[in-house]
Amino acid sequence: MSVVPGGTATTSLTVRNDGDIVEAYRLEVVGDCAEWTTVEPERISLYPGTAETVTIRLEPPRSSRVRAGDVPLAVRVLPTEYPEAVRVPETVVHVEEFRELRTTLTPRRRRGWLRGRYRLAVRNEGNAPVRVAFAAGQQGEELKFDFRPTAQDLEPGGSAEAGLRVRSGGPVWFGTPTARPFTVAATEARDAAESADPALVRPPLDAEFVQIPIFPRWLLAVLAALLALLIAWFALVRPAVRSTAKEAADEVVQKRPAPTADPNVRPPGTGDGARPGGSGSTTGPGTGGDGGTGTGTGGTPGGQQGSATIDLETAAGRTATGTYAVPPGKAFGITDIVVANFQGDEGVMTIGFGDRKITTIALETFRNQDYHWVTPIRITESQTVTIQVTCAKPGTPATGLRAQKCHEVLNVSGVLSDLR
Repeated sequence: MSVVPGGTATTSLTVRNDGDIVEAYRLEVVGDCAEWTTVEPERISLYPGTAETVTIRLEPPRSSRVRAGDVPLAVRVLPTEYPEAVRVPETVVHVEEFRELRTTLTPRRRRGWLRGRYRLAVRNEGNAPVRVAFAAGQQGEELKFDFRPTAQDLEPGGSAEAGLRVRSGGPVWFGTPTARPFTVAATEARDAAESADPALVRPPLDAEFVQIPIFPRWLLAVLAALLALLIAWFALVRPAVRSTAKEAADEVVQKRPAPTADPNVRPPGTGDGARPGGSGSTTGPGTGGDGGTGTGTGGTPGGQQGSATIDLETAAGRTATGTYAVPPGKAFGITDIVVANFQGDEGVMTIGFGDRKITTIALETFRNQDYHWVTPIRITESQTVTIQVTCAKPGTPATGLRAQKCHEVLNVSGVLSDLR
């Protein structure tokens, strides 16, 4: 006889009392079928020479624990009065096959630029071994699928997992995320000539791969704004900055014009006591470390407006000095100085007149600076106007490129007169 898991099948057993007394019998199913087989009734009493037929009901559950195939069925018939006369009649029950797969996919939804990974778990809840194959499908051809492994052999109650890699055909550069749905299924692997078991053809699992763009939409707005600012800088701001800085530098280094000489004052170099080779103006070169130079112009013995300029360049991390020396036979009464740091250098500048230190300034605190005295500061022949610069970091001039050296300019002006 055969039985389908989840169904019911019955058979019968006839018990006969061949003894000479009334006997009671207890009937019990033994063996692999005992869990899902019952006998009705379980106890009977028989007079000598009589018989009774009992019903054996088989109700195997639809479970992977009940394996398909032939299962022995035995019923123990135990007499109450003569237990040594026990009998165990046997037969064979054929349990039919049924196939059932349970699948789960995690996660159902993935996000990525080009690829996503999923995990497919399958369990054989049937009562017969099965070879399971994995497959995926989509409406278009945007995605490619790769299962590892592509098939698994499962015993009843067995489980297995397969990794699924989903890859897009190409990246999405700009825009919004694109959802690409697809389906995943696990079915019995059969030969091409065989058809799949309808019991195993389950609805496929729905899944989705959301492909996100390489560059989000907000990044485009940021790039556009930066490009607009860059164009505005080169077209409008930079030319204005360069023009303003150049005008300021030209104004600082420009020499002050000397006033018209008094006709009643005799210029030096004429008359008695005139110095040979003398002239109406005196020029004395200055010297400066690392490229510093100075020039000066003087006036008449009665006193004439004069000025001198020291142009000093200093390498980063070094200290340099530029000087202007008062010409022989002259005295210089200084009333004004103008200092230019037109590159925006960083460091320290010290200004001295002769053996006196006038001021020390941090370069980063100014671009153009001027000082004025009502009472002139007087230095005599062979004494110097000194500018000492310690360059910490060269600045960026109007050209927009960082300078290689610090560059400062000092202009001093006042009254240049003869010594008496």
